Amino acid sequence: MSTIVYDCTIESQRAEGLAHAKKAIEQKQTIVMPTDTVYGIAADAFSPVAVATLLAAKGRGRSMPPPVLIQRIQTLDGLATEVSDDARKLAEAFWPGGLTMIFHAQPSLEWDLGDALGTVALRMPDDALALDLLTLTGPLAVSSANRTGQPTARNAAEAREQLGEVVEVYLGEGERPRAGAEEILPSTIVDATGERLRVVRAGAITLEQLRAVVPGVLDIGEEVTAQEMPAEVPSESSAEHTAGSSAEAQDTAQAQDAE
Repeated sequence: MSTIVYDCTIESQRAEGLAHAKKAIEQKQTIVMPTDTVYGIAADAFSPVAVATLLAAKGRGRSMPPPVLIQRIQTLDGLATEVSDDARKLAEAFWPGGLTMIFHAQPSLEWDLGDALGTVALRMPDDALALDLLTLTGPLAVSSANRTGQPTARNAAEAREQLGEVVEVYLGEGERPRAGAEEILPSTIVDATGERLRVVRAGAITLEQLRAVVPGVLDIGEEVTAQEMPAEVPSESSAEHTAGSSAEAQDTAQAQDAE
């Protein structure tokens, strides 16, 4: 494989880099791209071979499936099912931006992101280059562009130091997060698979910001009080609660290394 790094601050290289990245994605290869949070390694979300290559490049197993970046809110219904009104409100308020939401995946989709237990983590990035690429390629499986357990890459050069020749195309566009940011804040992750939205990882969007849009968002580890539980919920639902807790743990693992 012949790796090429493009400086996308130069318009001619930007156009050439996007075209090359699109071709690489179509050929089931991996690429590195900037997002609004950190640099990410990306692959065709609908190609099991490409996703397996991404996971291998990071040194990760199938127990930590990568999230999927989308280019517009309308794509949500094509990839997820049982999307609540509250989840839509958060998407409309914070997409594009630093919010990842976990949904039940559309059962008709032919993809294999790993051991996701029928869920998918979705985000729309607030980055012009990333959105331009997503418009060309469609949804991409994306994780932070670093080996698991190693420092997060803030630019294309740092990503290449860790990932090397396994990546076909590196799209560079300066530092991420952009100059002026004091620290790297990953996206906030919200589990939208239950009756109530629940934060499973704190990040760029604060709990206060989420609750300004949907007051009922639960914090990490916050329990639903008896007064808040629907009257029709039967007492034997404790078994369902246990299953839900297991699913929540899986959700956290699914997006633990998300950009």
